[in-house]
Amino acid sequence: MIHQYRMGDLNIVLDVFSGSIHVVDDIAYDIIGMYEKCSADEIAAEILSRYGDREGVNEDEIRECLSQIGELKAAGQLFAPDTFAPMAGKLKEKTSGVVKALCLHIAHTCNLNCSYCFASQGKFRGERAVMSLEVGKQALDFLVANSGSRKNLEVDFFGGEPLLNFGVVKQLVAYARSIGEENGKNFRFTLTTNGMLIDGNVIDFCNREMGNVVLSLDGRREIHDRFRVDYAGRGSWDTVVPKFRKLVDARGGKNYYMRGTFTHANPDFLNDIKAMLDLGFTELSMEPVVCAKDDPSALTESDIEIVLSQYEELAKLMLERERAGKPFTFYHYMVDLTGGPCIYKRVSGCGSGTEYMAVTPWGDLYPCHQFVGDEKFRLGNIWDGVTNKEIQDEFRACNVYAHPECADCWAKLYCSGGCAANAYHATGRINGIYESGCRLFRKRMECAIWLEAERKLTQS
Repeated sequence: MIHQYRMGDLNIVLDVFSGSIHVVDDIAYDIIGMYEKCSADEIAAEILSRYGDREGVNEDEIRECLSQIGELKAAGQLFAPDTFAPMAGKLKEKTSGVVKALCLHIAHTCNLNCSYCFASQGKFRGERAVMSLEVGKQALDFLVANSGSRKNLEVDFFGGEPLLNFGVVKQLVAYARSIGEENGKNFRFTLTTNGMLIDGNVIDFCNREMGNVVLSLDGRREIHDRFRVDYAGRGSWDTVVPKFRKLVDARGGKNYYMRGTFTHANPDFLNDIKAMLDLGFTELSMEPVVCAKDDPSALTESDIEIVLSQYEELAKLMLERERAGKPFTFYHYMVDLTGGPCIYKRVSGCGSGTEYMAVTPWGDLYPCHQFVGDEKFRLGNIWDGVTNKEIQDEFRACNVYAHPECADCWAKLYCSGGCAANAYHATGRINGIYESGCRLFRKRMECAIWLEAERKLTQS
């Protein structure tokens, strides 16, 4: 399977199953498109009819191009067969019962009242609560006990707003360090915050202990303050931006992500990216809103068309700034065309419900943070472990080959079947397809590949 597209001045051909990327001229591009559908004679005739008036285009050159394509096919770099399908169902079996990461819902409460919040302002459709030290310790013990031979473990401090329970966060990090040393484990921590409670103590602690910090900023003041308001309805931009700048400066501009959300109000999210850049932030992410279709914030079909064009303009802006010596990172464009994720990740995805779980303040286990509060997805708890084996088996069976709709999709080994939570909220099935999300993902991948190809060509 191949995917062909044109972007900027480049003709790009992706070989899906080998992962090979080819940048070719117009003639080779068209020949590759016909290669498996037409005979050599038919291809030669068609190419001569299209390009015969160009200098140097003749049948001998066309035959030579056909020969080179044949060599690439023989080498497994074009039209490579799918060798992954037979192993898809077995990959997760190899890591069955091994947990590598937890999302600790350290606080089911928030000091902001964001209207589009999928977590119901941090309550996750339940009661407001904060995680006790005892529950947190047990969660970390559960992670160590179920991590098998894995050395590196991930813990995300999430909410709500985790800084509302900052004292417990600090104690849990110290506890994790102690049990990690005793058990030969290395913990890496991430904190996600809206920034309202950042102060010098938080900055010092995060810079010392957090491998990454995710900062919630939606971009332009008017967009941010439209949604990210306190319970009195006041915008939070003026409060959080100076705090974010202090934290990022103290981290040397590294190991953070400025995470925004685009909605029906700002499908032109490139303006929000530019606003973040103007503030000095260079590690950026903008995510599409997760909400019901009838929510006023939900993206419409016309919004999606705007977003698709914004992704392309964003890639061009990134290249322009790189060449001007002012680079920035966009999370969704981080793609490694030479190494990339292993085939396990390409086929099986994020590992929600199996390798990765969310823990509520009461110690209940869910497949990920987006399922928290939906009782039918409760896997068990941190004392008894996973008791709802039926649900876990459903998540274990999730892989890109479990989606019939993905069979002919060129991007399937990049998305790994997509987000189970988005699929469920869109279709009612964790192995369903969120088509709007698929469209956005495919465009992001085209832009990311184009950007990387341009970088490689500049270096050569």
